[in-house]
Amino acid sequence: MHRLMYLLFPVFLAACDANALRVQPAEDWIQGEGDFRVEAATFQQISQRVGEQARVECLRRANVKNCDFTTLVDLDPKAPANAFQTLDKNDQPVIIFTRAMIESAQNADELAFVMGHEASHHILRHIPRQSVNARESAEIFGDLARLAGAEGAAVEEAQKLGARVGTQVYVRDFELEADELGTIITFRAGYNPLIGAKYFDRLPDPEDSFLSTHPPNAKRVEVVKQTARGLGLTQ
Repeated sequence: MHRLMYLLFPVFLAACDANALRVQPAEDWIQGEGDFRVEAATFQQISQRVGEQARVECLRRANVKNCDFTTLVDLDPKAPANAFQTLDKNDQPVIIFTRAMIESAQNADELAFVMGHEASHHILRHIPRQSVNARESAEIFGDLARLAGAEGAAVEEAQKLGARVGTQVYVRDFELEADELGTIITFRAGYNPLIGAKYFDRLPDPEDSFLSTHPPNAKRVEVVKQTARGLGLTQ
């Protein structure tokens, strides 16, 4: 079995160009060889049901545009287990799963939870929010560098550092926000987020430090449990 990797690249990397990948729509995907516990037909059903509930949640929010979700499969057999959210050329939300990610899932609930989590990043506007954080932090670091007497390239380096810091500050909060809303979407799509979140048991636990892009697994599981209790789900 492939070892699961972190489900989301840091959000500022998630806005990648899907056209640069060799992808296929979920409804057209055929598994081929591999140790898949979830069949292609089931994955297609998950994509449809979670996509519908994500769209409903997306349309409820006045500050979110473009709510028609598309799920794609990255056909690269060497791509590690991962899933991430990006935008297409029309700024519509796209969720991309690698084959290894699908293969590593133990059941439909895990894939549904991952999909709900990724959809939540779009609904919660994490990519634009992180862009704002990076820009504002870059400006602050640049101004501080100028006050210290820096010029030219030194100011540019300070701005680059500021942008990195700005993206880092809230990225773990974004993950927890996506876990919470993803739990709701998963449940409303007819899947069990408590079972789905068991994939955390197979993830290496990130350090609880500033440099970590993901919160500790225990904290993420607790967010899922608390949200599930609010939905009346206890097991």
